[in-house]
Amino acid sequence: MILKVISAALILFTTFMGVKHGWSAFNPTPENRVMMEGLNISKTLIHIIGILTLLGALLILFPPTFFWGNVLNAGLIVLMMSLFIRSDNFKGLLIEIPFLVIPLLLIWLKHPFGK
Repeated sequence: MILKVISAALILFTTFMGVKHGWSAFNPTPENRVMMEGLNISKTLIHIIGILTLLGALLILFPPTFFWGNVLNAGLIVLMMSLFIRSDNFKGLLIEIPFLVIPLLLIWLKHPFGK
C-alpha cells in the first residue's frame, strides 16, 4: 500500500514537472532562455523536446502507456545530460541526475492502478 502511495506521489510530481518544463520550452523564462542558448541547440529542437516532454508527462498517467512514458522521460533526461556535457555545463548535468532516477524508480514501482 505504501509503495502505491509513493508511486502515485511520484507520478503527480513527474507530471507536474513535465508539464512545467514542456510548457517552458514554448514560453521560456529569461533564465531558461540563457540556459538553452548555452546548449547551442536550435529553437526547433527546443520545441521538439518540449512536445516530447509534455507527451511523456501525459503518457505516465495511464497504466497502458506508463512504461513508455517513463522510458521517454528517461531518454529526454539523458539527452539533456548529454547536451550539458557537450557544452561543459557540469552543474546542469549534476542537477539532472536525481531526475533520471525518478522514471527508473517509477518503472520499478509500477503504476498504482495497473494490474
